[in-house]
Amino acid sequence: MQASITTPSDRGTALGRTVMWALLGLVLLADALDMIDATVTTIAAPSIVGEIGGGPALIKWLGAAYALAMSILLVVGGRLGDRYGQRRLFLIGMTGFTLASALCGLAPTPVVLIIARVLQGAFGALMIPQGMAVIARHFTPDMRRTAFNLFGPLLGIATIAGPVLAGFVIEADIAGLSWRPIFLVNLVLGTAGIALAARLLPHGNGDRSVTVDGTGAGLLAVAVFGTMFGLIEGSETDWSLPAVVSLAVGALFLLLFARRQRTAAEPLIKPSLFRNRGFVSGLTVGLMFFAVTNGLAFVISLFIQQALGASPGSAAVGMLPLTLGIIAGAGAGMALAPQMGRNLVLAGMLVTLAGGGWLLTLVMTSGTSVTLLALAPAGVLAGIGMGACFGTLFDITIGDVDPAEAGSASGTLTAIQQLATALGSATITTVYLHGGAPDHAMTLAIITVMAVTTLCLPLLRLLPESASISNAED
Repeated sequence: MQASITTPSDRGTALGRTVMWALLGLVLLADALDMIDATVTTIAAPSIVGEIGGGPALIKWLGAAYALAMSILLVVGGRLGDRYGQRRLFLIGMTGFTLASALCGLAPTPVVLIIARVLQGAFGALMIPQGMAVIARHFTPDMRRTAFNLFGPLLGIATIAGPVLAGFVIEADIAGLSWRPIFLVNLVLGTAGIALAARLLPHGNGDRSVTVDGTGAGLLAVAVFGTMFGLIEGSETDWSLPAVVSLAVGALFLLLFARRQRTAAEPLIKPSLFRNRGFVSGLTVGLMFFAVTNGLAFVISLFIQQALGASPGSAAVGMLPLTLGIIAGAGAGMALAPQMGRNLVLAGMLVTLAGGGWLLTLVMTSGTSVTLLALAPAGVLAGIGMGACFGTLFDITIGDVDPAEAGSASGTLTAIQQLATALGSATITTVYLHGGAPDHAMTLAIITVMAVTTLCLPLLRLLPESASISNAED
């Protein structure tokens, strides 16, 4: 009981610095597993489809299914941890994630694999918020700053690690299992994480007075799934009646969800946030920009393998310029954000457009004879622009959010980022797969990315000028 009334600093000191470092390692492991598995199918998709079938629909759903489940349940994952205890929810999430990974690696059919990817995303959404809550609750201020400073580089490395490791693992064909070890390795990492969590995570019963709006979560789930299913099914069936009905259902339930947020006693998303012009603008820009740039990374991988005939290992190398550029841009963004504010996001998008234009020129002039070496500088440039936005856009978005709403705002933005990943992997891939010849398809995909990015530019002036000092410190 005494622990419940001590300060964060007292609690952190009571844990001991060695335990705090071990806990930080556990939280970073969980986040790395999430990021790697979110992107691991970027290069693996053609190999997976080649073995178990599924065609273009499976390629679209491999990434979308994971991000879809993650985006929906992230909204309630943190609240469930507050109610039932972070330790309990983390262990449930890590255990479920590990078992779902095993199911992915053993999946005999596309349907089983997609179900397993949904389960991965769902259990990941229960796991990820708990680590952040443990850090906020039990770490000293110095350790919290150290922890949060490590997350940016980690996410950049994990973004690279997923596709790159997948490419090399598939090429190695370990035990003749082709792509399956990219998921089965989580049995080792997940088991280690479960053992560490059981030993290290502080005990707590949670607060049963915390409420979770199950009705709101259900409405949101139907809205998002209906929209995603309609987009993917429509592109496969020339917008058949089931696809149109699914889109209509998604739109209807989105309206019902918005109404629920205004009437629920404890809404999942605070309605006052949507009266904040800067927050709404940042939310819109984030959804659009993250969707198209995540989709671009996916179709570049498909183009390298399907059009240029590269092996998975060569495709992994071909993706390195883009992902290294993202890391460089994110690192520079962290240093420049305090001075540049929202102008850094503008600069990042302009650099992204320049890199996209360079890629477009190469594809239009050289077609499928373009080399990976020729693509590399354009990939680095586009990646720098993306990274500068990835690291700062949401910090700027919550720049003038009331501190009492910061938690809800951050959770909403994280969920939107996952939803954008799902939308991007579905929509931009749809443009590519239905674009005809590979060079023409890639041209259409890049033009779509550049057009949507251009539409984001006028909205940037509505963002707060900079991240607030209080939010940045938190």
